[in-house]
Amino acid sequence: MKLIVAVIQPHKLPDVKQALFDAGVYCMTVSNALGCGHQMGYTETYRGVPQEVNLLKKVKLEIAVNEDYVEPTIEAIIKGAKTGSIGDGKIFVLDLPQCIRIRTQERGSKAIG
Repeated sequence: MKLIVAVIQPHKLPDVKQALFDAGVYCMTVSNALGCGHQMGYTETYRGVPQEVNLLKKVKLEIAVNEDYVEPTIEAIIKGAKTGSIGDGKIFVLDLPQCIRIRTQERGSKAIG
């Protein structure tokens, strides 16, 4: 079992969701996030005073999958999120030692679905 965490641009969320649905991945957690990377933010002027904005709005997806869904999930996220520009995001793949479904107390790959 793996936990896939992706940080993407907010406007790409509908495309990523559709690509995941097309790949047969339906379960995910989505959160709003702030972050910075190689983009280094930007500068804007507010009431004549320059303001440096270095934490940009992002969306964080967390998806728990069984081993056979790892690559299709990664490919779907890339397909939906990629623009070819800096700031497209990152994907992290983590080992998931245990998963428990609270309702039925199932454990392991059965609990993921």
